[in-house]
Amino acid sequence: MASRDLSVTSTGVLTVDSLTVTTGLRRWLRSYTMMLRFDVRGLGQWLAFGFLIQILMGAGLAVMYGFYLGDVTPAVGTFMASGVPAIALIPIGFVMIPNMVAEQRISQTYDFLWSLPVPRMAAAASTFTVFTLMALPGVAVAIGVGAWNYGVRLDVSPMIIPAVLLTSLMATSVGFGMAHGVKNPVAVNFLANMIVFFVLLFTPIVVPIAQFPDWLASIHRVLPFYHMAQVIRDALTSGLVADVGLSYLVLGAWTILGWFATAWVVGRRG
Repeated sequence: MASRDLSVTSTGVLTVDSLTVTTGLRRWLRSYTMMLRFDVRGLGQWLAFGFLIQILMGAGLAVMYGFYLGDVTPAVGTFMASGVPAIALIPIGFVMIPNMVAEQRISQTYDFLWSLPVPRMAAAASTFTVFTLMALPGVAVAIGVGAWNYGVRLDVSPMIIPAVLLTSLMATSVGFGMAHGVKNPVAVNFLANMIVFFVLLFTPIVVPIAQFPDWLASIHRVLPFYHMAQVIRDALTSGLVADVGLSYLVLGAWTILGWFATAWVVGRRG
């Protein structure tokens, strides 16, 4: 099919140079590459802001929980230190992406971005990639600060790579679908803040799920937050997590749900 030849300037502006004929996968991959460059250059301020938020949510809470609990046993310290990296992933997908989309709607750039001559799922995939990778440095800092603060040694396994990538991709995918599915920026901001409030106070990430009421524990076995902590904790410790395969399945299901929500929004904009 015919499409415009895209390029990204040094200032991050996406331009249309000439008419070329590209089809199928080649066109999609080229569009995806162009959108990656466009997103990275256009999200400069968000990249720094996202890293700061991750440090405050992950490493900051690791230190703050230590103030609340005082001296803890090595077992408790290990449980806490292996949970805070999951908290560091929450703001990227569930807060930053919704707020970014809400800002685009308010500034009236939202429709322009959707009108760019690229496959819309390529643009969505670019956002997934950028924000998924954006989360990685903050997670590394949270792991280091948590282990240092509680004086424990974490047993890092190679599974930390798929664990962090999947949890980050899941948060990004669900947050992206939510942000585009809810058109009212005020409602999006409200939902993002409610998620943070819920995660910090009522989620078994740094508290064992056995200490929660049965009804709330049952809810968390369906929601993704508990399972985010489980897969990361399994990659950082030995013997603390049972049946981690189920947690991977739940996170995979939520990731696919986020993709379906995104595809539905893209289809509606036809």
